[in-house]
Amino acid sequence: MLKIKQELLAGLATALDALSPGAGAKAAFESPKVAAHGDFAVTAAMQLAKPLKLNPRQVGESLRTALLEQPVYQQWVSDIDIAGPGFINIRLKPAAKQQIVKEVLEGGERFGMAPSNGQRLMVEFVSANPTGPLHVGHGRQAALGDAICSLYQTQGWDVHREFYYNDAGVQIGTLANSTQLRAKGFKPGDPEWPEAAYNGDYIQDIANDYLARKTVHSDDREFTASGDVDALDDIRLFAVAYLRHEQDLDLQAFAVKFDHYYLESSLYTSGKVDATVQKLRDAGKTYEQDGALWLKSTDYGDDKDRVMRKGDGSYTYFVPDVAYHISKWERGFTKVINIQGTDHHGTIARVRAGLQAAGVGIPEGYPDYVLHTMVRVVKGGEEVKISKRAGSYVTLRDLIEWTSKDAVRFFLLSRKPDTEYTFDVDLAVQKNNDNPVYYVQYAHARICSVLASWGGDPATLSGVDLAALESPAAQALMLLLAKYPAMLADAARDFAPHDVTFYLRELAASYHSYYDAERILVDDEAVKLARLALVKATAQVLHNGLAVLGVSAPQKM
Repeated sequence: MLKIKQELLAGLATALDALSPGAGAKAAFESPKVAAHGDFAVTAAMQLAKPLKLNPRQVGESLRTALLEQPVYQQWVSDIDIAGPGFINIRLKPAAKQQIVKEVLEGGERFGMAPSNGQRLMVEFVSANPTGPLHVGHGRQAALGDAICSLYQTQGWDVHREFYYNDAGVQIGTLANSTQLRAKGFKPGDPEWPEAAYNGDYIQDIANDYLARKTVHSDDREFTASGDVDALDDIRLFAVAYLRHEQDLDLQAFAVKFDHYYLESSLYTSGKVDATVQKLRDAGKTYEQDGALWLKSTDYGDDKDRVMRKGDGSYTYFVPDVAYHISKWERGFTKVINIQGTDHHGTIARVRAGLQAAGVGIPEGYPDYVLHTMVRVVKGGEEVKISKRAGSYVTLRDLIEWTSKDAVRFFLLSRKPDTEYTFDVDLAVQKNNDNPVYYVQYAHARICSVLASWGGDPATLSGVDLAALESPAAQALMLLLAKYPAMLADAARDFAPHDVTFYLRELAASYHSYYDAERILVDDEAVKLARLALVKATAQVLHNGLAVLGVSAPQKM
């Protein structure tokens, strides 16, 4: 059906060009607002009416006549109606819709995926400093980042996942001090305990392992504790490695893998920060005032110039960000997406200004940003704010242990990133149609059960006769299957994995309706095989869509 759609679009373009030269370039099909009106809608008649100085319905009639004269429309289209002020509604023959079943079964796991485009994309996400366990906000970011990576992979991009974190600075100093105090026997509430210290039980765990002289491994580092309570630098290095290991466990539980971990400290030790500042100075985009070095960021749309280097000689936090993104560009990533919390909104203008001012060839609008809000967690009808392990927030692992990796991923991806979200733990563990991830997974499992009951070889279904698939329920399901590739492309373009969750819920609903409307394992062999092919294709698309989200497609529930 996808090939047929392209042929029909080409025919529409030809007809539009005949009416108005050049109009064919904008040939497009839309989905009718009411399914009963047709399978494709065309609004070109209303758009051409004014330049052609004709009534839209007249244009529509001319276009209808021209389309019906084309062999491709005669082969695949049953009727074309003109509605309202000039809407053109196209109804396909069942045979046209049936083609999608073969396309899905032949495409298998690659159905919906575009060929390689030769372009490299980096997505930076999570990027949590190693000062504590990952919280549910990090979980939302992990789900978003991983799903956006998968979406772009379906569109042919060479995708690189990167985790950036600060292994020095004030927060890491607080971590080291907190661990040292615990190692010396102090605890929260003691007179010696600072107000700014980290209070979670995990700090005591780090101190205990440090005193035991343990070795910790993480994806990007390893360190053996000396056990010396006065060796603050050793404590800092051990605590960072310990918490990076803990973060790795969180990410493993969430099935997220990164290609590279990038240290903020490396930007300084490699000289990239100093080199970036020099580039900006050489370009004449900085000035000295009040003992500080300023960036002329207002030249690039920022609301005010920004301090780069403070009077004490230290750099403000956006300067290493600029250096980091120049590194991304130099590593060949023509497109970069950053997944961050909405509290980072203020950094966007100054980072982009710095990148433009550096004069290294980076285009405007680089990098792209996806900003997300935090997540409220409700359990037993009440908001949960405290984790004993973390001390002041619900951890990602808490959420996974209370529910499941699949539920957490699906739920956290089910709303636009910048909208507030409340995670209902009780709903996430329910096994009914109110639970969206269960509803979708159950549709897949239900199909697997039907195929198992049949007992035949599913691989043979791609070659069966599909002529029996003529009922309204079957045709509605086939039309929805055909929308999958375009949905993926749109979701990638808009950084919108929530669109995948909406689509999967709609597809599951369509399948459940079809299952209720028609018995699949009937006595008529031709009808049975056609219906089995349709539901096998549906299972494949459910599987593919869930895989984009990092959610499993179970064979039984």
